Amino acid sequence: MNRFGIVIVTYNSEAEIGACLDACLEKVGREAVEIVVVDNRSADETRREVLGRPGVRLIANETNDGFAAGANRGIRALETEHVLLLNPDVQLMTGVEPLLECCRRDGVAAAAGKLVDEQGHFQSGWAIRRFPGTGALVLEALGLNRIWTGNPINRRYRCLDLDPERKAEVEQPAGAFLMIRRETWRRLGGFDESFRPLWFEDVDFLKRARDSGLSTWYDPSVVAKHKGGHSVRSIPWGQIQVCWYSGLLNYASKHLSRLGCRGVSIAVILGFTARTLARVFRDRSLKPIGVCSKVVRLAASALAGRPQVVTAAPVLK
Repeated sequence: MNRFGIVIVTYNSEAEIGACLDACLEKVGREAVEIVVVDNRSADETRREVLGRPGVRLIANETNDGFAAGANRGIRALETEHVLLLNPDVQLMTGVEPLLECCRRDGVAAAAGKLVDEQGHFQSGWAIRRFPGTGALVLEALGLNRIWTGNPINRRYRCLDLDPERKAEVEQPAGAFLMIRRETWRRLGGFDESFRPLWFEDVDFLKRARDSGLSTWYDPSVVAKHKGGHSVRSIPWGQIQVCWYSGLLNYASKHLSRLGCRGVSIAVILGFTARTLARVFRDRSLKPIGVCSKVVRLAASALAGRPQVVTAAPVLK
């Protein structure tokens, strides 16, 4: 049995997946790892790029059911006890043995390395975060974290106090570069596929792991380069908004108190309505109003205590 497996979920990733796979094969070796790429019905030449790498296994989905479903399918296809989740725009710059050693310790659910940008700078505020509470999600929904990035709630949420050169127990590393124990995945029932097509499924997974008494660790000796945002660049603005707010509201419904979820829902309605009006005047178009109505309906459903409606985000085709 291979020591660990790698699962990469792709969607229109032709420009990124080749370099990602080449880095995996170079840094971890063909004999030590099994690589599975789950393609969510890409319209470009992603699958051709994958098939051009000997030893890499392709699972070609006929529909795009989202990242969580793709990750679950990839993990089910492996027999390894540890799985490294990678985004297709991530390139390993080192081996990952320290993450394996960390995950083998009792009580550890997952481990992550240091994500850097194309200039080699740590992706502060994104790579490692704390679990978002009511205050953080309210400020996100109102857009205040973008206006006042140094506010204490945002600093705590985005771990702006983190020393990126120090190994530490953390709460929520990005799912773009995350090693997990298969036993943890089994115990939690996998990634929650109601988070579709993407956003907040990794946060939810690690929150459930923490709530079950397991820990997550960060080790900066393992480094990967991350480009960021490649899959969403071709997605229309409106669809991105509906998907992102759906994930946020779904997370709030699952992990916040009823009062906290209501507060976040109200903040979504107020914040997104204000941003929509600004966009209408800026673009001189009424099209954003249709997007706003969808987001407001999602928030109203969460406000009324019907979280199952919140999961009804459009699936990317």
